[in-house]
Amino acid sequence: MTTQAVTSILDTDLYKLTMLQAVLEHYPTAEVSYVYTNRSPEMALNEEAVAWLKDGISNLRNLTLLPEEEARLRQRCPYLKESFYEFMHSYAFDPENVVFLEYNKDTKDLAITIKGLWKNTIFYEIPLLALVSEAYFKFVDKDWSSEGQFEKAYEKGKRLINAGCYFTDFGSRRRRDHHAQDVMLQGLIKAQQDVKGPGRFLGTSNVHFAQKYDLEVSGTVAHEWYMGVAAITKNYADANRIASEKWVQTFGKSLLIALTDTFSTDVFLRNFTANTPDDLACVFHGVRQDSGVAEEYIEKIVDHYQSLGVDPSTKMIVHSDALNVDRCICLHNYGKKFGIKSSFGIGTNFTSDFDHVSKPGQKSKAMNIVIKLHTANGAKAVKISDDIMKNTGEKDAVVEVKTQLGLPLK
Repeated sequence: MTTQAVTSILDTDLYKLTMLQAVLEHYPTAEVSYVYTNRSPEMALNEEAVAWLKDGISNLRNLTLLPEEEARLRQRCPYLKESFYEFMHSYAFDPENVVFLEYNKDTKDLAITIKGLWKNTIFYEIPLLALVSEAYFKFVDKDWSSEGQFEKAYEKGKRLINAGCYFTDFGSRRRRDHHAQDVMLQGLIKAQQDVKGPGRFLGTSNVHFAQKYDLEVSGTVAHEWYMGVAAITKNYADANRIASEKWVQTFGKSLLIALTDTFSTDVFLRNFTANTPDDLACVFHGVRQDSGVAEEYIEKIVDHYQSLGVDPSTKMIVHSDALNVDRCICLHNYGKKFGIKSSFGIGTNFTSDFDHVSKPGQKSKAMNIVIKLHTANGAKAVKISDDIMKNTGEKDAVVEVKTQLGLPLK
């Protein structure tokens, strides 16, 4: 059985490359583990899907950074340093020694754990999630078709651009398959060509597809960075500040959108100050909203900037939580009302928006799957989030961290 669903080492999100750069500089010897979670457990893989998945994971070992890929990275991503390329020249996936997969044929429970040095394991999350999703829709839910996907993406793109929205494809992790993301991007590119504004299609977080279609590649930073720094330092009260300052040390004036909800946005804002020009609220260009109620978040962030004497109109909120076209347009208008710029990272609605063929109009539901950092240097990693359904980590560790941070336990 041959699986070629992931054919490039750059078929991943930009923040994996940028976080690798930060890890190489600050935590090159850190040991970590990651754990897979299926938040839609009723959508389980069958034996055939698991066999295909194992084959796909094994084939990752054949991927390396190609010379032409490196040349384009150097051109488009000047913030990646020589240390990054030196590491990548000798890097290869080693799934047999890094990825541990168990499948219960009776319950259909799938367990995936990734273990190793942080710098050696950071690239596994995105391709593994993409492979799991593709396996499910290749062997379990097969009642869908790619027909009309270009047109659907084109219409979404036109609506967003006409409404004034600036938006990016964030859909690699939960895509229906590689082809679905490819076709969707073609539709968005066509929409940008045909509609001149006031909004704009900004490109994709997927480095491989950005190179294929000469698109801007964009990304912020993942919860993984904050979770890892907090677990390693064991300093949750200052983890957001420490992680953010190390990020600035690595990238200077580039890539400065802060992810606020790793331990709740309220906790993040305690360290997001503007007492001097070097403080985080001055240095960072904006923030990313990935959980909670977006409208409340907009008001909270605007209020916070104003309380610091920072003009909210000079900053931006990047929304990335459960978006569709209608939601983007609504939040775009809401942000305008409060005087702050918005942009949107749209994931599942771009790359896994399909109907059942046998029941037109009925959605073929997308998987809700994640791979999150579980431990770092032996310490348990947690994510609190602004949404209790997105809390990650062992219960005792979550309770301990919430207690440390003075957060409600329920």
